[in-house]
Amino acid sequence: MEPNQKATIVLSSNAVFTGLHDHPIPASIAITANEIVAVGTESDIKPWIGSETKVYHFGDQLIMPGFHDFHVHVIIGSLFKDSVNLFHARSEEEAVELVRRHAESRPNEEWIIGTSWDSSHWESNTLPHRSSLDRVFPDRPVFLPHYEGHFSWVNSKALEMLKINRYTENPPFGEIAKDEKGEPTGILYEQASQLVANVAFQVSHEKNQSLFKDFLSYAARLGVTSVNDLYAMGKDRLFEHFDLYREFDEKNELSVRIHVFPALNGELERAKEVRDAYRSDKLQIAGLKQFVDGVVTGHTAYMLDPYSDYPETRGETTFPADTLKKWIVDADAQDFRIRLHALGDGAVRLALDAYEEAQKMNDKKDSRHAIEHIEVIHPDDIPRFHELGVIASMQPEHLAAAERSMYVERIGKEREKYTFPLHSLQRAGATLALGSDFPVVSLEPMLEIYRAVTRIDSSGQEVWNPEERITLAEALRAYTLHSAYGNAREHELGSIEPGKLADLIVLDANLFAIPESEIKDSKVILTIVDGKIVYEAGAV
Repeated sequence: MEPNQKATIVLSSNAVFTGLHDHPIPASIAITANEIVAVGTESDIKPWIGSETKVYHFGDQLIMPGFHDFHVHVIIGSLFKDSVNLFHARSEEEAVELVRRHAESRPNEEWIIGTSWDSSHWESNTLPHRSSLDRVFPDRPVFLPHYEGHFSWVNSKALEMLKINRYTENPPFGEIAKDEKGEPTGILYEQASQLVANVAFQVSHEKNQSLFKDFLSYAARLGVTSVNDLYAMGKDRLFEHFDLYREFDEKNELSVRIHVFPALNGELERAKEVRDAYRSDKLQIAGLKQFVDGVVTGHTAYMLDPYSDYPETRGETTFPADTLKKWIVDADAQDFRIRLHALGDGAVRLALDAYEEAQKMNDKKDSRHAIEHIEVIHPDDIPRFHELGVIASMQPEHLAAAERSMYVERIGKEREKYTFPLHSLQRAGATLALGSDFPVVSLEPMLEIYRAVTRIDSSGQEVWNPEERITLAEALRAYTLHSAYGNAREHELGSIEPGKLADLIVLDANLFAIPESEIKDSKVILTIVDGKIVYEAGAV
């Protein structure tokens, strides 16, 4: 029987990962407008082919659903991508030299911004000082967030502009590092760092438009067809970013689906107003996000027991536990999905306790709340994810971005057994959703997939907790179907099935047929979003 309407695009391959099986199958896929209308053999799909149908045969190259990155920071990430990356610097002096070269290429920009330095990779293995920046930049403010983004390195001009000096008190959940004489060293932790970020990240609407266009192109090239744009600590600019995204959506120029999560802060009216006022297949307010703690590297992740290398502290929470719980209960009552940044085992437990409190107060429902990162967990809390229906949102590349020996020094050997516990959570029944945390690491999904299946650590050689590896099929589903589930969109995204929206990609190789070591080097050759080709390798 002939279909009533011919397909606009037909894709065929000997290797199609639909998401419904653990291995690829030979298949052809018919797309009409923005929908997958048929999946089957070549003969099954032949009636869908008309004179105007674009037909692609990909041999043994892998066709799969588009990647759905469950955790990104779109505009901040794009701003960082437009700045100087210091991750590969191996000394304070080398980092300063890289910043100097970058600043020379941007003589008209007031703020010099660089990212991703990590002194644990430096020869000295010590934190930098403002004086090394001052020698090169006496008159221009410099803001250099650490690779995890929870503390920063600044020069004296930046401190002067923010009126930060020896007499400035620490903000709540923040610290201005000072030397033995009481003078600021140029290292600012958590909310102290955000005082600078709130000023340094103020850019024009035109600049944001340019950054966002670059992000759309970047995402298309990497096969990222959906993202969750999450609140980052500091001033919440996601509502104005939502307005920017809406401009693109209304002009039909949005080539990635964006699910926006503004700050969870007790103020629900504006979030409800924006959520209810505008919602499309490509853009929506999908929930709210907040931080429970900081990061292990800065001793600001909240631990159940003191740090092994700094027993004077076990970190702290960003807000009092009662405050966080009230915000969560109130937002849950208004049907907001909630995302909580929790790295330390103490923070993870508090987040789970808060979600359990919401279930008791508001009755249990299909809330699909999530906890972000879960870098260290107490084994007693692993089964609670399944029991409470909480999604484990994780970013496997973080385990390589962290310098392993330094990380283990912070938490000790006993807690190391429960770091980045992908398989343990999955085995206990948790839904695992993967993302990148761009710009903490690259938006590149292949890095996350590679790290999830190999667990190769920062040395590039050793496997970190090999029992926590997951299979390739599990990793791909966690980066597609499970992320869609986390946004309550599994009925329309995340797998290749008739009736779903046509967000698909093609890779240059079949990931299931190559050595695991080659996964990270695989490239996207075709990206389709909403039935339209938004990237094609080699196309002008």
